[in-house]
Amino acid sequence: MKKNSLSSKGLSMSQAQSISNLCNQEATMISSKLSTCNNASKKSRFQNQDLTIQRGIPLPENVISELQRKAKLHATQAFLMENIKAKENGLKELQTARFTFNQPEPEYPTLKEFENSPLVTEDWGWKQLSVDEINEYLQEEAYASHLGQFIHKDSKLDSLRKELTDLKELEWMSKGVEYAPVIVSPHHTPEGLLQLHNEIASLHRKHEQRVNYFKAKVKNLVTEENARIAEKNAVAQGHINSENNLSLTHYKNQVFLWEEAKKKAQQEFEAERANAIRTFSALRINVDPRFQDIVDNFLSQIPE
Repeated sequence: MKKNSLSSKGLSMSQAQSISNLCNQEATMISSKLSTCNNASKKSRFQNQDLTIQRGIPLPENVISELQRKAKLHATQAFLMENIKAKENGLKELQTARFTFNQPEPEYPTLKEFENSPLVTEDWGWKQLSVDEINEYLQEEAYASHLGQFIHKDSKLDSLRKELTDLKELEWMSKGVEYAPVIVSPHHTPEGLLQLHNEIASLHRKHEQRVNYFKAKVKNLVTEENARIAEKNAVAQGHINSENNLSLTHYKNQVFLWEEAKKKAQQEFEAERANAIRTFSALRINVDPRFQDIVDNFLSQIPE
């Protein structure tokens, strides 16, 4: 804002506006009076009548003082309008001022992220067995597999047992148009094959139980390890959750304090602005001595 003559004492804005108008009116009158001046009068005689074509209006003897008066009127008017405008601009600047808060808003915390340790598979479980256990498992699995293959349905032993029940002691073999007898002499008995089936089945169960023991052991190892990993993950996740909750709580507290500080600063700003507007609204125009005589002259013409 440019420097001005606003002060707690002096002319009110309405007085200044009225005096400005009066200055303009008188200056206009002086301009009009000087604009009518000319260099000569003009007369003529027509049909025995004297005619005045142009009335002579010489410059007044006090033309210099009139011009100086006019200049001073305009100077006074410019002074008054400059300060009226200064007050209008000052009030507008105060009224449109916007509150700014220089304290930065708290930053949202960077929360920690937890990546769970992966669970193990049965492949991990098998790797936990000793070399001796692995070798024993391979042996037991081979025994159980091949013994089982020999006695299960449609196996060799199963087909021998079924064939033996239908075996006849005499068969006939075709020799052209004739038949020759075939003597069938079984070397297995149903009882013997059943006994063999039972013995192999017993061995198969023994080896299969051992195979299942190792499979169950691997599954138990995997289950226990995954339970341990899950518990470890839960504990670690709990710690991170606690740390993140502390960070969020601290952040929320900082935001609350920041908002309270901002609210207080804004209230102070509004109070200071309202006070500044009241103070600025009460300012008047302190008349410069060089314009005082013009102002005093017109001031007496303005009703209080």
